[in-house]
Amino acid sequence: MAASLDDDLELNNQDYYSLLNVRKEATLEELKASYRRLCMLYHPDKHRDPELKRQAEQLFNQVHQAYEVLSDAHSRAIYDLFGKKGLEVEGWEVVERKRTPAEIREEYERLQREREERRLQQRTNPKGTISVGVDATDLFDRYDEDFEELPGGGFPHIEINKMHISQSIEAPLTNSDTAVLSGSLSTHNGNGGGNINMTVRRVTSAKGWGEVELGAGDILGPLIGFKVFRNVTPRCFLTAQCGLQFSPRGLRPSCSLMTARHLDQNTMGYLQWRWGPNSAMTTSLVRDTKSSHFTLALQLGVPHSYLMMSYQYKFQDEDQTKVKGSVKTGWFGTVVEYGAERKISRHSVLSATVSIGVPQGVTLKIKLARASQTYLFPVHLTDQLLPSAVFYATVGPLLVYMAIHRLIIIPYSQAQKEQELELHRKSSATDIAKKKQEAESAVLLMQESVRRVIEAEESKMGLIILNAWYGKFVSDTSQKQEKAKVIDVTVPLQCLVKDSKLILTEASKAGLPGFYDPCVGEEKSLKLLYQFRGVMHQVISTDTEPLRIPKQSHRIQAES
Repeated sequence: MAASLDDDLELNNQDYYSLLNVRKEATLEELKASYRRLCMLYHPDKHRDPELKRQAEQLFNQVHQAYEVLSDAHSRAIYDLFGKKGLEVEGWEVVERKRTPAEIREEYERLQREREERRLQQRTNPKGTISVGVDATDLFDRYDEDFEELPGGGFPHIEINKMHISQSIEAPLTNSDTAVLSGSLSTHNGNGGGNINMTVRRVTSAKGWGEVELGAGDILGPLIGFKVFRNVTPRCFLTAQCGLQFSPRGLRPSCSLMTARHLDQNTMGYLQWRWGPNSAMTTSLVRDTKSSHFTLALQLGVPHSYLMMSYQYKFQDEDQTKVKGSVKTGWFGTVVEYGAERKISRHSVLSATVSIGVPQGVTLKIKLARASQTYLFPVHLTDQLLPSAVFYATVGPLLVYMAIHRLIIIPYSQAQKEQELELHRKSSATDIAKKKQEAESAVLLMQESVRRVIEAEESKMGLIILNAWYGKFVSDTSQKQEKAKVIDVTVPLQCLVKDSKLILTEASKAGLPGFYDPCVGEEKSLKLLYQFRGVMHQVISTDTEPLRIPKQSHRIQAES
């Protein structure tokens, strides 16, 4: 798939160096000389015929655009790295112009990510979470004597015992104000409720923002809250939050304060204090690198105090695979978790986590993140520490994933790639037809210039191009059914002759005026038969090989 995209990029990106017939290391003076010469050849004012004038104007504009890009050092650096597509990325106008190629590449990738994130945000708004709790303890915590007395007792009973759905929509009001509308519904063992919240956030400066939250629900009652964020220093920020809940039991105030500091490039330290129904003091240390993520946290509070440590290893593969493990111990008991996460498509990430605790038992948690939508499926397997439950919770999801990946995901991906390749082939055929038409128009524009060049060269027995072919040549040993794919480029090359010399750079010849690529993706050559000083010469060169004629080595030896 990546290869096809690269081919598509190459197909639609005209080579500016080839169009101007200059080296990639060409100086500004060389660019100016080539630009002036081509402007003289293709200037629209030289043609009276409306159609030829229109075609000349089109070619003239292409030459002008190529010169504008290559004559500007900043634009030229971007073009050298990413081609014509790179110049179309939004955001270059605010980028510092004195940058190295490595810095430009990094900035390009950042701008591409931001543009993709903006598009993704537009497609996936609103954000949401769906959580479905499954009680599957009947699979392991069952007693044979009890099931013998019940009808159908031989089959385990699996049920959905809780569910939670939440949605939120962000609506920008002004450049600094944003409104967020969110709501949620929850149910557990037949009892449930819901709430709705309205939040207005204002960005006060580059260092901070504040928001006001208003909420209402059928269980806890109305809520009003305030939250403030502030960058204290470049390495430290502070978040303060307070709220007032109007519950049936009276007012329930709450308050929290959190400060964080960058300890080094990859490490953050957090300190949080909460006062209210669940008062606590929490301190944590988070280290995040390219290959790992480590968290250490300690909480002292009422009713829960705990110590938690987690580690995540990130594989440097295409699917962004991660394995993780954590241990958490406190007044509630001890919980050990381990699992894995993997990217299954461009915008989807699937993860599975096994949670083993005392006295919580064994739980399997399945999570699917699709863009801004999250789907959670916690499956409670047993209230006891049973080895069989741990085994099936670990091996079961792995086998199911492998089966789905082989039977569904891989065939689907292959079908998508084949469809994209077919679209690419159709697009290529259309593009080749367009390039062919442009090349034929350019050849018509060159007729008058070629006539003058030939007359000048004949008068001094100079360089005359007799025949020139470009494309894929088939030798005698090739398969008979394979056909040559070549085009006649005699006129375009004769037009480039100056002072009895023809100089072609190492760029692909398909970008030269009057040329096009007759066989995209295949190896091409240039074959010339020319006359110099009354002597016949012949040469064959590869597509990207620099060429300078005449040369004595090209001379055709007379038959004895």
